[in-house]
Amino acid sequence: MVELVGLRRKCAIVLRCIAVLCLLVGFVPTGFALPPPAAIEGTTVRFPSANPFTLADAGSDPPPIDAIGQLFLPPGSSGPVPAVVLLHGAGGVGWARELTYARQLAANGWAALVVDVFGARVEPGTGFTARLLNVTEAMFLADAYAALRFLDAHPAVDGDRVALVGFSYGGMVATYALHAQVQALYAKRRERFRAHAAFYAPCIASFANRRTTGAPFLMLYGTDDAIVDPARCEATLADLEVGGSATSLEVYAGAAHRWDSGPRNWQAPRGLARCRFRVAADGTVHDERTYLPLDGYLARALALAWCADDDGYRIRGDAAIKARSDARLEAFLEAAFAEEAPWSG
Repeated sequence: MVELVGLRRKCAIVLRCIAVLCLLVGFVPTGFALPPPAAIEGTTVRFPSANPFTLADAGSDPPPIDAIGQLFLPPGSSGPVPAVVLLHGAGGVGWARELTYARQLAANGWAALVVDVFGARVEPGTGFTARLLNVTEAMFLADAYAALRFLDAHPAVDGDRVALVGFSYGGMVATYALHAQVQALYAKRRERFRAHAAFYAPCIASFANRRTTGAPFLMLYGTDDAIVDPARCEATLADLEVGGSATSLEVYAGAAHRWDSGPRNWQAPRGLARCRFRVAADGTVHDERTYLPLDGYLARALALAWCADDDGYRIRGDAAIKARSDARLEAFLEAAFAEEAPWSG
């Protein structure tokens, strides 16, 4: 067993070195990046979750709800395999992004569970701000950890090797989920994700308690993404490092928001880059500019009305950037799944 762990660590180091070299020269070798999406059909699954409006609610007794997702399993796999939980952004689950990643991950030999947080709620809202008002990050987190428990109980999945990957708003939630105080609220059996990755997530929240679960974290964004504040994202990474997680950052020159969502090119009307939220050690959240506590629908509406901007942000697909980020994600997950969990010793 010791020799096997040592071999896994050596393989992980080699994978990291290859990934770094490839990114430096701008080359993605065939067979190293995530494979093209295969014709793998997903299965609709439901699993018990909860519906807390705030983080503080999660610590009490929030109303139950059935979460919804699509599970993709690698064809012909023998024995339990690692898995990835995928969290959508404010636009919801999309074929070009979440469902494509799920098929790529399954073709790579991993299970993938696409969680539809909006689909499980009766009135998610139709516009950008309305959805963020009605379906909160606390609800996203509830479904994410419920998905982890569902996969842990699935016979085809290795429950000790499940990663969380989020996009945009879902990426912000994947960052939240790395914090130890969040895990303590949502993990009924102290389960935790093996790794976390956030694609072009707004870095709008900071935590008073910086301690993390110890899992590694990968952040990816583009230089042409107005919803991302690089200085605040670097501060987020610094906090996570202090809290106990190894972090990695990938910045893609010229990439806009959602470079991985097909040949789209349009201007989203609203953005969150100006928002500043602070999460206290007891789970309460307040707006750093107005000091307004985000403890209910009205307070949340006022805070978002104050900080959401009308400048918006550019959404633009870029197949070349997608290939590079595929390679980086694959290497990150491969290393995380191969290594011994940071908390197992």
